[in-house]
Amino acid sequence: MQLLTTAKPMFIPFIVAGDPHPDVTIELALALEEAGADILELGVPYSDPLADGPIIQRAAARALRHRMTLQKAMELVPEMRKKGVKIPIIIFTYYNPVLQLGEESFFALARKNGVDGILIPDLPFEESEHIRKRSAETGISFISLVAPTSKRRIKAIASHAQGFLYCVSSLGVTGIRDTLPDELGEFLEEVKRYSRVPVAVGFGISSSEQVNMLKDRCNGVVIGSALVRKIEQLADKLQQEETKTDALNEFRSYAQSLVAPLE
Repeated sequence: MQLLTTAKPMFIPFIVAGDPHPDVTIELALALEEAGADILELGVPYSDPLADGPIIQRAAARALRHRMTLQKAMELVPEMRKKGVKIPIIIFTYYNPVLQLGEESFFALARKNGVDGILIPDLPFEESEHIRKRSAETGISFISLVAPTSKRRIKAIASHAQGFLYCVSSLGVTGIRDTLPDELGEFLEEVKRYSRVPVAVGFGISSSEQVNMLKDRCNGVVIGSALVRKIEQLADKLQQEETKTDALNEFRSYAQSLVAPLE
């Protein structure tokens, strides 16, 4: 199932559920939609992440202090809908929380709460068939990742992709990078040759200059660490009623400035 097709490249922001507080997460989601987001990735905090760099690890630690869990993260989705969020919402979680909850319960809760898609970064393609099958049965898109190291697997991964195909721009964990790999353009061209769904690029996309460089090479950009760092900087103001509105406005403006080249 394809989540969304837009004339312009998609803006796909990532935030951590419960950071800096569960109630604030809901308002941040709305601010991102108002800033032009087409799809939201809602990260589930996890104590032992494989793909997350220091910025997102700190966000996860803040969220875990509020006892955020996979189930509670999914339960934020209908609250976001009540607040006015209309864009598709992807749950980004590692496999261990899914296993602990139980796959049947996980998909039941995802469907009950109106989750549009799931992304499990530590579940290899070769081991994901059962999850992809359940996703198809429940109408929830399973978002696949393809990395520069996936050369021999690009065609197989792309041919089974649902929603959109997430291209990892560079090796290593998430984070803010000053430059992107020279070979990224060639990698994206190869992925697009095989993909039946929109191709989005993430990992290290953290400036409007990088967005401008990528806008004609892909169907969307995923921005996470730069936004999560901004949330960290505004955390205290976002949790105080007298400063929350100004902080949300600052966050929205910052998000808009990052993706201005997409307009």
